[in-house]
Amino acid sequence: MSAATPERVVTIPRDADNTLMTIERPPLVLGKQSFHAVTDAVSEVVEQKTPKGWLFVTAIALFGALILLGSLTDLVGVGIGEWGLNHPVGWAWDITGFVFWIGIGHAGTLISAILFLFRQKWRTSINRAAEAMTLFAVAAALIYPGFHVGRIWFAYWMLPLPNQMQMWPNFKSPLLWDVFAVSTYGTVSLLFWFLGLVPDLATLRDRSTTKMRKIVYGFLALGWRGSHRHWLTYEKAYLILAGLSTPLVLSVHTIVSFDFAVSVLPGWHTTIFPPYFVAGAVFSGFAMVVTLMVLVRKAYGLEHLITIRHLENMCKIILATGSMVGYAYGMEFFMAWYSGNVYERFTFINRAFGPYSWAYWTMMTCNVFTPQLFWFRKIRTSIPIMFVMSIFVNIGMWFERFVIIATSLHRDFLPSSWGYMRPQLVDFTTFIGTFGLFLTLFLLFIRFLPGIAMSEVKGVMPQANPHPHDEEHGHEALSGAVTHKTEAAHG
Repeated sequence: MSAATPERVVTIPRDADNTLMTIERPPLVLGKQSFHAVTDAVSEVVEQKTPKGWLFVTAIALFGALILLGSLTDLVGVGIGEWGLNHPVGWAWDITGFVFWIGIGHAGTLISAILFLFRQKWRTSINRAAEAMTLFAVAAALIYPGFHVGRIWFAYWMLPLPNQMQMWPNFKSPLLWDVFAVSTYGTVSLLFWFLGLVPDLATLRDRSTTKMRKIVYGFLALGWRGSHRHWLTYEKAYLILAGLSTPLVLSVHTIVSFDFAVSVLPGWHTTIFPPYFVAGAVFSGFAMVVTLMVLVRKAYGLEHLITIRHLENMCKIILATGSMVGYAYGMEFFMAWYSGNVYERFTFINRAFGPYSWAYWTMMTCNVFTPQLFWFRKIRTSIPIMFVMSIFVNIGMWFERFVIIATSLHRDFLPSSWGYMRPQLVDFTTFIGTFGLFLTLFLLFIRFLPGIAMSEVKGVMPQANPHPHDEEHGHEALSGAVTHKTEAAHG
């Protein structure tokens, strides 16, 4: 990316002696690193001999992926009646897992697109991994609607393809809207992620010591030579894709929320769902980024590139979005009471004090009460605490989706048809297996592709500023001018 003036100092007035106090922000890259040192640090993760720890963790993740394969094979042979679905709970862990994984992917697009457009420089060390996480989360999510059709070989019926029977999907159904929204989201996210990789793939190509690496990275680098023309075209394309991705951050989970909001079922038929779901998606997505980045920076010694400042900023976003989610929970109860609808009121009272109250209060504890600890800087900057809390957040967000779905269905208008959804073994193995798939893909990404955007990190380093002395003189001039003005005003 283009060189950007690093954000290093902030000047604020100090009332005691009418002068300015200069506060230096924590740098985005720790230590006096050179461009070459950054290249070495990121490239060595890919170029080094495969660590035994990576093989061990990948074997566990691959075992989880094999569990998924076995579960899906069994599901195709037996049918989706094997799930713990019953009447009236016709949706359960399948749609819960789908919404959960789609939400996980939202942080990657937000970090890459929205924070890029707002010129937030702290995104540079985490955007690459977050973008990859988006793709792998979407891949895990698509398993559920694909196999929910029962006959996976007919999954193409979800697409409006011309056919001899003139059968078309129901365009009035939000489930079909999901197909278009998620497929568009996945396509744009893939293009955005790959485009950002191109300059770094060229770096790995030029550093390759084996013929196979040169061929593979050379092919993926698309002939990149780092010329002025290449950078101009690259930055234009990156900006266009960022602009295309930004509305997707809001639209995808909005459309996912329509799966419930366009129904007439108490607990679902509400207009608060679109912003509520978007805030929850960003909330869970950033929690997953914190979980993974804490592990990656420790495992590969990248603490000087993924710093406390990056992690603290993500904790602040978790705090903000967690507060939004908590507000939405409260507003749901208020609207149920204010509506005067006895069925709506019963649904929310049943959530908090009915058979699934244990799930509701687990959700409240993890999503509302726990993130409030991030108001304290000591907790926001404590690696072990933020790691544990990020896991709690995603546990809570899974329970949120489960509570919304199960508690709105298990007690409907006829008490004679009330039921209780109990997950079966295949529900557990399928969900655990999606984590295996997700982690397997992420570990392969970290091992064979640059996990940090080298070119973008270099753009926020002090060496990237072509006029460092002018910046210093500018701060001195500003300080002198404001001090003089302050003294004159009190003189």
